[in-house]
Amino acid sequence: MLQLVLGADFGGLPGLIGRILAVGAVGFWAYKKKGLTAWIFFALVAGIVVGLDAPALAIELQVISKVFLKLIKSIIAPLLFATLAVGIAGHGNMASVGRMGGKSLIYFEVVTTFALIIGLLAINLTQVGVGIPLIKSTEALAAAQQGSWQDIVLHIFPENIAAAVAEGQVLQVVVFSVLFGIGLAQLQGKAKQTMLSALDALAEVMFKYTGLVMYLAPLAVGASMAYTVAKVGIGILGNLLGLLLTLYGALIVFILVVLVPIGLITRLPFVRFWRAIAEPVALAFATTSSEAALPKAMRAMESLGVPRRIVAFVMPTGYSFNLDGTTLYLALASVFVAQAAGIELSWQVQVQMVLTLMLTSKGVAGVPRASLVILSGTVASFGLPSEPIFIILGIDALMDMARTSVNVIGNCLATWVIARWEGVDPDQELRNQALSLQAEALEA
Repeated sequence: MLQLVLGADFGGLPGLIGRILAVGAVGFWAYKKKGLTAWIFFALVAGIVVGLDAPALAIELQVISKVFLKLIKSIIAPLLFATLAVGIAGHGNMASVGRMGGKSLIYFEVVTTFALIIGLLAINLTQVGVGIPLIKSTEALAAAQQGSWQDIVLHIFPENIAAAVAEGQVLQVVVFSVLFGIGLAQLQGKAKQTMLSALDALAEVMFKYTGLVMYLAPLAVGASMAYTVAKVGIGILGNLLGLLLTLYGALIVFILVVLVPIGLITRLPFVRFWRAIAEPVALAFATTSSEAALPKAMRAMESLGVPRRIVAFVMPTGYSFNLDGTTLYLALASVFVAQAAGIELSWQVQVQMVLTLMLTSKGVAGVPRASLVILSGTVASFGLPSEPIFIILGIDALMDMARTSVNVIGNCLATWVIARWEGVDPDQELRNQALSLQAEALEA
């Protein structure tokens, strides 16, 4: 069927009929599955066929993907502002968060920084975005290769927040949101609660808004893939496969090089740990949502002897500040966009990109396709073209499964690490729980 769809061995009328039948079969499967991921896959296949057999029509379809991108960009500023400000002010300042909060934030930043670095190294090693003959942009190249370090520093801080929003300066929006959140955390009483409620409501609305926009994703993917195949050819699928394998390989390296040593240092019982978290990880893989696995993940860590007070604080906080798989993907995907556009980013610009992603990747919790919002914002901030994003979106569901599973693994490990850092003996906690249950049974 794949040969029929791609037209690799079948030409003329038989090949066309075969491709139409194959698209129909995939469409019937998507109809039965009734999920957004299935329809995106159908659109990917249909877009390839349209690009092969109706290139003139495929070129005209690009407007659909551009509309989708505009809507995605409209999400970035309000969503980042609301989630970052609530994330900071809702937990208070460092004094009110306390010792455990400080340790958690330090751990989150260190681990996600390693994830970003591994993502950058992986994509620079494989160079899977190189060779895609997209339209090169000299303006994008000039914007990406920024000037002196003074220019870079000045570019971080907003002069006019409305202008920063209008121009898509994501890092300036993040800085404003962080300072706003710190200021809000210092308020007391009704004013603070009113503003927190309003921002929390804004975040909820923007998540719903994102959900509505994502209904257009299949159309955007199909239109973009049709346009790309018509302009570039079927060889683009090789780059997509390379990107997918690069992500999976980088995530495996991250687990082996970063998470496993952390587990060894903190004396993690690996077999018991995996047995406990296997179900929430599988749920995250299937749903591509870290939050869907949150309740089961919390119970799993309590079953390993991590006190509930630690689990209840570290796990939800980690779902906003410790998305290891997502941050690795964002670094990898951002450089892929530059490679696809024929723009060679210097190491200084890539370091600046890492610093940007360290902040922006903390703004959105683990909901399906939310990383697309951050990726779009980062690409816009560095003056990179948006067209390669739609190429990535075609296989985003397959990548999302892996990165979301790593998000869950990373957050479960984080609760263990913070518990050990706090001097907790999980085995003793389990013994205390058993004694408590025995005492309750005797009293009954």
